[in-house]
Amino acid sequence: MTIRFLADESCDFAVVRALRRAGFDVLCISESSPRTEDSEVIRFALHEGRILLTEDKDFGRLVYSHGHDTLGVIFLRFPTFARREISRDVLNLVKQKGEKLVGSFVTVQPGRIRISHTP
Repeated sequence: MTIRFLADESCDFAVVRALRRAGFDVLCISESSPRTEDSEVIRFALHEGRILLTEDKDFGRLVYSHGHDTLGVIFLRFPTFARREISRDVLNLVKQKGEKLVGSFVTVQPGRIRISHTP
């Protein structure tokens, strides 16, 4: 299985560029369908077989409280002072964990990764 991604509008575009440079298939909502509702974004990601990349904490609510199905979510929480490291950290995560990211809700912070299985 080849891992593919869908970047939400909130996702830092440096992450999109880094993954694309590394050969990953990344669609970006801001390039194709700006201002799409979060519930539609998560449905589209599942329909297209893509892991969602986001910095929007509302996706955690959609997955855990509202029970939206998902192939996986990578939630990025990087404060301003650590933004330079975001693309490197995500690329390292994807290279190290690969297909283990499927079916997971992953929270990535500077120096910390938490992987939970989606309900």
